[in-house]
Amino acid sequence: MPYRRLPNTDKSRLRALRTAVEKGKEIPPFKLAFKQETLQRASSFLPKYEKAITEYHNIYKTQTKNHKDYSAKFKKAKLYISHFIQVVNMAIARGEIPAKIRTYYGLQENSKKLPPLNSEANIIEWGKKIIDGEAQRKIRGMPPITNPTTAVVKVHYDNFWEAYKFQKKMYEKHERAHNELTDLRSEANDIIVKIWNEVEHTFSDEPEDVKRDKAKEYGLVYVYRKNELGNRNLFNFNNNSIVS
Repeated sequence: MPYRRLPNTDKSRLRALRTAVEKGKEIPPFKLAFKQETLQRASSFLPKYEKAITEYHNIYKTQTKNHKDYSAKFKKAKLYISHFIQVVNMAIARGEIPAKIRTYYGLQENSKKLPPLNSEANIIEWGKKIIDGEAQRKIRGMPPITNPTTAVVKVHYDNFWEAYKFQKKMYEKHERAHNELTDLRSEANDIIVKIWNEVEHTFSDEPEDVKRDKAKEYGLVYVYRKNELGNRNLFNFNNNSIVS
């Protein structure tokens, strides 16, 4: 015997709710197979659920659309910060500037090792240290590092920083939308179960196949278990053979 399968996706939940609400518009209250209070609850909930789903997907699309641009700005900022430090190290190696210059940028005086630059936090930290450190050197009348200058580094750092803030804002919006939608899914499930229970109760005195056919008109979904499919197909095959 087939069993009732509740929706488990937003699309299938919407379909179930819309079918029930449409039935409520088409059929007079005294003929409707589920209660009016349940219909009112579904009718008021449906627009809120639809809106939350739309907002969630719009935020996700915006995040996805901007991710490529954000990744490019991250890589560019990383590249220029890395190149700047490498230029400093090469100038020190040539004897053009003293090793203690590294301390202006938060680097160890006698270490040529590049700092970690693989995370957003790394880029934010070292980009700021380099820009602030070079500004301090200039105040003291020291010649600027060139190719790249910190002005160029700052352009790419600022581009990354703005992109980072936007992505962070979108992430926070995505989390809020996801949490809201999760709560609404739970409420949608509760409403659908209530509708389907009431529909099945209304048709409970009907034969099983008739009950299911009438319930399906209200959006209820019935499926056969795997072990039942073979018997069902055999039954259909035999019936078709007799008819022919």
